[in-house]
Amino acid sequence: MVNGKKRARSYSLTQKINVMRASVMGANDGILSVAGIVIGVAGATTNSFSIFISGIAGMIAGTVSMAMGEYVSVNTQRDSQQHTVQLEKEALEKHRAEEFAFVKQKIMNANVSETLAQKATEEMMEKDSLTTVVREKYGIDIHNYTNPYYAALASMIAFPTGSLLPLLAITFIPTDYKIILTVCAVVIALAITGYLAAMLGKAIRYKSVIRNVISGLITMIVTYLIGSLFA
Repeated sequence: MVNGKKRARSYSLTQKINVMRASVMGANDGILSVAGIVIGVAGATTNSFSIFISGIAGMIAGTVSMAMGEYVSVNTQRDSQQHTVQLEKEALEKHRAEEFAFVKQKIMNANVSETLAQKATEEMMEKDSLTTVVREKYGIDIHNYTNPYYAALASMIAFPTGSLLPLLAITFIPTDYKIILTVCAVVIALAITGYLAAMLGKAIRYKSVIRNVISGLITMIVTYLIGSLFA
């Protein structure tokens, strides 16, 4: 019963992290993709309706694309993990001694004595040998596969939410300040999503922010210049 509760808590935490990751990246892509579209169209025309329609089209297409992409990606990862588990199940049946030795050696590599490593390996392998070997060799928890539906739903909600900022900014800001203020709003939003992404990935935050902002600026500059060719 205690084991079940621990697994449930672990499952919940893993799913939350995965949903948060999909949400942050979905919002980031929504901001960047739609900003690139509307800035590009704004380079070609000052007609607010044309800009708005292009942004809406980009938002809808991006939302479907992100959700389906996330679903396929997570499903592929899940299939790969399940295949790995099946291979390890067969390996345990044919080469149990070698699998036991691998787990024992990994424990010893963490500065644990051979006697203690032997005892720990015996206890873990006796309790659940497949879970133990797969976790130690590949870092996979066979009781906790990522749910593709949660990730897809998170992206489906996050992408249009992120898209709203550049879309509303460039639609309703007065013509004279339309481009510059939209760019400023997008830069601030990208800095926030870059920071959040770094937090979730335990990366260096300022580097993530800088990369995200620079990629956004390059995207908007390129699309604006291309749009200007048709002005």
